[in-house]
Amino acid sequence: MTKIGDQVQGSQAWTSIFRPGSIFRKGYTDSPRNRSYVVMNSVLYHLHPVKVKRHAVKVSYTLCLGGLSFFLFILETVTGIFLMFFYRPTAAQAWDDIYILQTSVTFGLLVRNMHRWGAHLMVITVFLHMARVFYHGAYKPPREFNWVIGVILLKLTLLLSFTGYLLPWDQLALWAVTVGTNMMGYTPVFGDQVRFVLLGGVEIGTDTLLRWYVLHVLMLPFVLVIFLAVHFWRVRKDGGISGPL
Repeated sequence: MTKIGDQVQGSQAWTSIFRPGSIFRKGYTDSPRNRSYVVMNSVLYHLHPVKVKRHAVKVSYTLCLGGLSFFLFILETVTGIFLMFFYRPTAAQAWDDIYILQTSVTFGLLVRNMHRWGAHLMVITVFLHMARVFYHGAYKPPREFNWVIGVILLKLTLLLSFTGYLLPWDQLALWAVTVGTNMMGYTPVFGDQVRFVLLGGVEIGTDTLLRWYVLHVLMLPFVLVIFLAVHFWRVRKDGGISGPL
């Protein structure tokens, strides 16, 4: 068995999968260099940096607000996909679908409330995360670019919350659409065109709901994921979490 194991570990297939420094590779020795190899050559481990500053692992320093925000985004994605199975973005059916979801679908009310309260908590945690970063001066060079990315992510979070607020298509949603599109109508130069695109015409209707639905479930999450990737990359690129003042 030992001979067979040595032959397997010495094969080209094994060495191509488990790169130098892997704990599954023959001849592995525990050293700082090989520990770095393990992290850099593993997709799962590579999500975390090779070395972490001592203050960065203290819950009292970061309060895990960035991680909580990301977790809530994942929660919103999972619960949102479930809700999409029972929701039709039409003016005639949207409110009824929400009502049926809450009263007739097994665990429908629970999942909808998880999505709703998760959205509220995500707005709070993102805002508190920004406040924590500002308090610790992490917006200063060389992290000013990532601060701008964070501001964009905050705006995208608020837009996701607003567009989701409209989907039940009740009186609150109708008036929110009215106020929101009228505000966009005052945009210099292109105000009328922007309002027309958001309404899908000259007045509120099914086309309006469909546009906000597409924004909520497709366009805004897609853009947010891109900026999240850049945000995480810049945190690593800038040397990890900034130190205390």
